[in-house]
Amino acid sequence: MFTSDVNACIAGLYAGGATDVLVNEAHSSQRNVLLEDLDTRARMLTGRHKPLSMMQGIDSGMDGVVFLGYHTGAGVEGVLSHTYLPNQITGVWLDGVHASEGRLNSALAAEHGVPVLLVTGDDLTCEDANDYVRDAQTVAVKECVSRYAAICTPPSVTAAAIEAGSRAAMARAGRFAGSISGHRIEVEFDAAHLAAAAAVVPTVEQLDVRRVGFDAVSMTEAMKAFKVVTAIASGAVEGSYG
Repeated sequence: MFTSDVNACIAGLYAGGATDVLVNEAHSSQRNVLLEDLDTRARMLTGRHKPLSMMQGIDSGMDGVVFLGYHTGAGVEGVLSHTYLPNQITGVWLDGVHASEGRLNSALAAEHGVPVLLVTGDDLTCEDANDYVRDAQTVAVKECVSRYAAICTPPSVTAAAIEAGSRAAMARAGRFAGSISGHRIEVEFDAAHLAAAAAVVPTVEQLDVRRVGFDAVSMTEAMKAFKVVTAIASGAVEGSYG
């Protein structure tokens, strides 16, 4: 079903004037979209362990980025709300502001001068997006009831909305002058030993029993460090107690 959403987005982007679309598969195992069913006009980057993870390819001359199938951040309401790790991270802050994956990724896109064109997800995800990219298109494909429940509409309806939103979003396409500046990321875990494990990373400071923080000279470097922190914390999770 997600492949259908991706194809709807591709169709809308091309209808709006796009000439090249790269799909970066970034959910879970990052191998969920069915390549054999993908719109033949697009290319797809699939698989894990990409240097810029969800945003791999943002530095290759893109004129816009779409956040398709997004969710709210760890520690807040929203369908499948999390930030990178499903349960071990209870909150992330970028420069003192609570950050979803969308906020983190939009900051990285801005550093490269790439506008966020469209964000899709539940209604709360769209509210979140309106806070960090206020002039982007948003398409709410479901209404949050709880982290694990939502009011949904048939895929044909949401696909049509995604296609229309993607086409309209192309009006924002076009690079702007990006700028590099320092950033600070803080991460709160659900258990003390995860913070202790993450704090072994050079430049990462343990701020209290469950929180770590670090500074970076750019958003690109901040996201690379964040990837290391999440990887080490994930590896420190024990089977019985987390």
